Amino acid sequence: MAPKRKVAETTTEASAFKGMHVLATSQFDDAMLATLFEAAKQMKQMVATKGKSDLLRGKILANVFYEPSTRTSCSFEAAMKRLGGDVMSISASTSSAKKGETIEDTIRCLQCYCDVLVLRHPVKGTAAAAAAAASKPVLNAGDGVGEHPTQALLDVFTILDAHPVARKASSNGGVDLSKLTVTLLGDLKHGRTVHSIAHLCAKLQNPPTLHFCAPAALAMPVAITEELARSHVKVESSERLDEALPVSDVLYVTRVQKERFASESDYEAVAGSYVVNAAAMTMAKPDMRVLHPLPRVDEIATEVDSDPRATYFEQMENGMYVRMALLALVLGADINAL
Repeated sequence: MAPKRKVAETTTEASAFKGMHVLATSQFDDAMLATLFEAAKQMKQMVATKGKSDLLRGKILANVFYEPSTRTSCSFEAAMKRLGGDVMSISASTSSAKKGETIEDTIRCLQCYCDVLVLRHPVKGTAAAAAAAASKPVLNAGDGVGEHPTQALLDVFTILDAHPVARKASSNGGVDLSKLTVTLLGDLKHGRTVHSIAHLCAKLQNPPTLHFCAPAALAMPVAITEELARSHVKVESSERLDEALPVSDVLYVTRVQKERFASESDYEAVAGSYVVNAAAMTMAKPDMRVLHPLPRVDEIATEVDSDPRATYFEQMENGMYVRMALLALVLGADINAL
């Protein structure tokens, strides 16, 4: 039987990350976020000045993606290569899953050839099942409508870096979002990115106010709202974009995910519920930041791209730095050797 891997411990020591699975945002508290984000800043500086490092030379990442991905897959691959490591990529069409092999057996086989595995799968809970079978660290890159923890980590990193109020409040190296209202807009029922952000906010000592803006059919799951209530996170809600925009410091836009609906008619009933365009942005605060996990369809008009408050491409780039930091910490590298 494969030895059990640990999950995160509450400590500021980078050694707490070594060898751990990253399955859910609930593993991270303020101290661990501070450690991770400081490492991400160092990665960003290193890339700007040197381009790459040999910090993970000799290490191999297995990038296992059973769902289509551009940003997450490529950013993990770029992250590993920026740190001098190598990557092998596996998809549903190229793995023995097509022959009926279980995810547990796939992971047991792949870990013979690598040092860390990143897994995306359409079924909620699969990352945890893979981790239970693994003796190498498994990083959850999205499991159905479950969680996408590394996305939430890079989202909070981006808010701290991009919003002047959060940046000032957290200038001592902490994580203080208490002066912000973060609006989660769109498909809150199926969106694993917004689920992960909510779970992470429930762990913060100084969380933001969360404002949920969605049609009733796409409301945030009750289990998550109850978790936030237990954690004393202030929650507001509305169904109208024109009500949410004026109070938002961060607008986190999500795509209505056609692939999560049981039928075409169910999807068509809510598709296009909210569109953020130049006219809508006139209702927003001058320092509001717009985030989106991407890909977008029509929920953010391309005319918004030139608005200085549009932060989604910066957010995407930050994903590489946060994942570089996470890979280095999980593999026990000395960040100070950059």
